[in-house]
Amino acid sequence: MDLTIDGKAIYYKVTGDPDQDKTVVILQGWGTKCSLYDNTAKFLSDQYRVIQFDFPGFGNSEEPDEAWDVEHYVDFFLKFMKALDIHHAILMGHSYGGRVIIRLSARHQEDFRIDRIVLVDSAGILPVKTPKQLRKIRRYKRMKKLMNTRLLNEFFPDLVEDWKSRQGSADYRNATPIMRKALVMAVNEDLSDKLPLVREDTLLVWGDQDTATPLSDGQKMEKEIPNAGLTVIPNTGHFSFLENQPLFFRILGSYLKGEA
Repeated sequence: MDLTIDGKAIYYKVTGDPDQDKTVVILQGWGTKCSLYDNTAKFLSDQYRVIQFDFPGFGNSEEPDEAWDVEHYVDFFLKFMKALDIHHAILMGHSYGGRVIIRLSARHQEDFRIDRIVLVDSAGILPVKTPKQLRKIRRYKRMKKLMNTRLLNEFFPDLVEDWKSRQGSADYRNATPIMRKALVMAVNEDLSDKLPLVREDTLLVWGDQDTATPLSDGQKMEKEIPNAGLTVIPNTGHFSFLENQPLFFRILGSYLKGEA
C-alpha cells in the first residue's frame, strides 16, 4: 500500500488484525526493504497489528528532495503515525531504525507514546577511530582533493570515476547522491548523550559477531539506558534476527509476554 506524506509516496504494509489496538511498528535498517522483516511481522501478527514501511529514500518509498538527518526521519515518522491514526505502539528498530527510535524517545513530544522498545543491532554509537583508521581518512581526503582537480577530470575522467566507485561502504556506493549525504550525516552522529533520556522499557538484541555495530555498542546502551536489558545471540552478525531466527523469536516472544 502507498500513503502520501508531504507529497511523497510512502510504501507500507499491515500484518494482523488492522483493528487491533496493540501495535508494533518495525523501523528498518539502512539500505533494506521493509520486506526483510516479513517473518518477524508474521510471528507477531497473532497478538499485534504490525506496521512495516520503507523510510523515504529506502525500498519502494520516494526519496526526499534533499538529504535528511535523523531528526528529519523522526519528524517523518510522527507524521506517518498521525496519518495512520496510531497514537502509541511498541517500536522495534534494526540498525538505522534504532537511531530514529533513540532520537524519538529522547525528544519531548505528546502526540505519540512509545509503549516499549526493541533495538536489534542498533546504530547510534560513534566508534572511536584507531590510529590506522585516522591515517586512512587523511589519505582519503588527500586523494579526494586530488581527484577533484580540473586537470585530472578533464584528461583522466575514467580514472577519477573508477576511484570514486571504489570509495566508501557498500551502502554508500549503492546510494543515490542525496541518500549518500544522509548516510554520512547519520554515521557521523553520536547519540550517546541521548541514551539516558530513553525512559521506556527497552530490550537490546545483539549478534556477538556484529562488525557494523559491535557488541560493545549494545553493552554501552544497556549501561546508559535506564530500563534496558541486553540479550546476545551467539555466532551471528549485524542481522542477528535473520541469522538465528528461532532464537530471536523466542527472545522477542518472552519479552513481549511480560507486556503490561
